[in-house]
Amino acid sequence: MPGRSAATGVFAYGAAAGLAADLIIGDPRRGHPVAAFGRAAGTVEKLLWRDHRGWGALHTAVCVAGAAGAAALAARTVREHPRASVALTAASVWAVVGGTTLGREARAIGGALAAGDLDVARERLPHLCGRDPQSLDGPAMARAVVESVAENTSDAVVGALVWGAALGVPGLVGFRAVNTLDAMVGHRSARYRRFGWASARLDDVAGWPGARLTAALAAVAGGNPRGAVRAWRADAAKHPSPNAGPVEASFAGALGVRLGGTLSYGGRVEHRPVLNGEGRAVEVGDIERAVRLSRRVTGLTLAACVGGRILASAMKRRTA
Repeated sequence: MPGRSAATGVFAYGAAAGLAADLIIGDPRRGHPVAAFGRAAGTVEKLLWRDHRGWGALHTAVCVAGAAGAAALAARTVREHPRASVALTAASVWAVVGGTTLGREARAIGGALAAGDLDVARERLPHLCGRDPQSLDGPAMARAVVESVAENTSDAVVGALVWGAALGVPGLVGFRAVNTLDAMVGHRSARYRRFGWASARLDDVAGWPGARLTAALAAVAGGNPRGAVRAWRADAAKHPSPNAGPVEASFAGALGVRLGGTLSYGGRVEHRPVLNGEGRAVEVGDIERAVRLSRRVTGLTLAACVGGRILASAMKRRTA
């Protein structure tokens, strides 16, 4: 069995290779592992759905335990082979992170908005977030994109790397399973209000550390660290999501823009509090700034996770 330093090296090299693969390849158009998990979770849902929290909790447990268990078995199979372990980690990181696709979709919408083609922008917006595009004008779509880039930096990149650093391949896969289930059944529709409760709450718990790290690194990597921290402290708790609040507030302060306000999901209008009210309205050019900030946060996350593992290993050696 590899020692702690070897395990840290496996994570470091594997995570770096996985992020490089995401940068070069991005998400495949067909056959994505996350999509395969989604189909499997949908099949389990057909068997277990009841308008009851207990059945929803069972659905969550079966899906997450199945995915994480399969990942643990794969990691155990190759644990005596460092190169295979690095390859498995790299493949897992590539499969669960989505930073390149996030940036690509955001830039595509930004390009359409810059060209004045609102129809194309509205057509592409559902690829990035669940807003009702027909109800949004150009500035509102730009704001929606910046908010989605901020939130998905935490959900699609940072959170996965944090759990990967803590628990290895099972942590990577388990986090993505939790996050995917929340997207599938964790929303407040009539069908999922009770059934999706467990998935939504588990996603809140699993996303907590990654969201705080994302907010902190956005403050470090953004152009206005003081503004990011101020907006985070003043406005994050006003957001209905315990994890999106810190991330979006910190991004807003770092970019010097206002986020939040009125939005529409699935025909349901929500009036959310404004984040960083001292900032200006979002402009199309802020989409590119948000994508670049997301990239910097990703790089810092890798460094923080590897550094955290090295520090933890050193502390364990001292107490051993």
